Amino acid sequence: MHDAPLTLYNSLTRATEPFAPIDPAKGVRIYSCGPTVYSDPHLGNLRAYVFTDTLSRVLRWKGYALTHVINITDVGHLTSDADSGDDKMEKAARAEALSAWDVARRHTEVFLRNLADLNIRTPDHLPRATEYVEKMIAFAKAIAPEHCYTLESGLYFDTATVQGYGRLAGGQDDAGEGRIDPVEGKRHPQDFAIWRKTPAGETRQMEWDSPWGRGAPGWHLECSVMSRELLGLPFDIHTGGIDHREVHHPNEIAQNQAICGCADAGARTWMHNNFLVDRTGKMSKSKGAIATLEALKATGVHPLAYRLMCLSAHYRSELEFSADNLGAALTRLKRLVMTVAALKARANGTGTAPEAWLTRLDEAVSDDLNTPRALPVLDEMLADKKTSVEDRLAALVEFDAVLGLNLTVVTREDLRVRPAGATLTAEAIEARLAERKEARAAKDFARSDAIRDALAAEGVEVMDGDPLGWDWKPAL
Repeated sequence: MHDAPLTLYNSLTRATEPFAPIDPAKGVRIYSCGPTVYSDPHLGNLRAYVFTDTLSRVLRWKGYALTHVINITDVGHLTSDADSGDDKMEKAARAEALSAWDVARRHTEVFLRNLADLNIRTPDHLPRATEYVEKMIAFAKAIAPEHCYTLESGLYFDTATVQGYGRLAGGQDDAGEGRIDPVEGKRHPQDFAIWRKTPAGETRQMEWDSPWGRGAPGWHLECSVMSRELLGLPFDIHTGGIDHREVHHPNEIAQNQAICGCADAGARTWMHNNFLVDRTGKMSKSKGAIATLEALKATGVHPLAYRLMCLSAHYRSELEFSADNLGAALTRLKRLVMTVAALKARANGTGTAPEAWLTRLDEAVSDDLNTPRALPVLDEMLADKKTSVEDRLAALVEFDAVLGLNLTVVTREDLRVRPAGATLTAEAIEARLAERKEARAAKDFARSDAIRDALAAEGVEVMDGDPLGWDWKPAL
């Protein structure tokens, strides 16, 4: 039924290509670079998981069996792409006065809660890097004789020993190399740490014995090891943010080439989502502003509004974060929820999704996951009076399966996320609004204004004359 040819943009070839699984018997195998759990995920980080969730939804909807891995980086990621400096987990542990293990546990829980809030399906595997350290050591031992050399600070990968290093990034240049701090003794600026030895006189919370000294694995090593263990090499698709395209993913490819003794990149297709751009400074963590989904919820914005905002731009385009864009997404979500509620109120029985609407949806998302093209199709379908209410609701189930907006379930009441610290219940607000309506009908405008002001003091904005008919919303 959903047989439009699927094309995906491959960062490795810089071209949009027809997609087919490497081994149909194994289905589609996807590896997505996961979070480093030293802090709560930033909204920009979460865009990557809305993108990869959309990819997995489209593939499943089109009938492919799927194995999806998102790793949890709980060790090995330094504070930059450098080969020197602090591990992010160790630094966060000191800052939070917790063990590194507790920091990882705490922020992993937030990440998983964020996925659920955004209606992102739980992947098939969520491996933790710390669970694979012994396999990382075995991997490093296997490639070390031909591809690595030791320095006082640890084991390093010699990038000159593999073919075409850096081709994913479009070739190395001075700017790219500048992201990697110099380490005395490195043969080439692009060489990177496979194993970081704990400096003499220091003790880390997370460290293991290895042939190169007690220490911790390099960040790049974990992804090669876990993708190989869980998916096999080669696998179909590797995803991540565009910032991984320049250093992290080329280093993964080099390790994959070393372990298989071939020129293969490990994954056939490499896909990268673009940045969430903040031109207002409102997402700055240093300013304590809206940087995380938890903070967004605390202002009274439903997480699905952020998902819808992400879907409104193509994953390969920059997406600007602003109050206007977020507000527009929330308004659009409200309109959709109200439209669906009106259809449900009129429905009598079940229907069948019209093939014509599913074809248009299929054509949009099969074109490199073109969700900005699919969203207007959703609007048109819901408004199509030539199609029965029941058939439109049946089609909505299919749209929901692909776009993940949960419109078959979400209600008007669900969208009223109360800001942190709010004391009034929704029922109490509705009661006060009923009092205000009576006061306005009696032309007691002083009482009406007093009720409005009292609600505003409780974080509730009364919406007189709102074209959507929304009586109130949480004040931002």
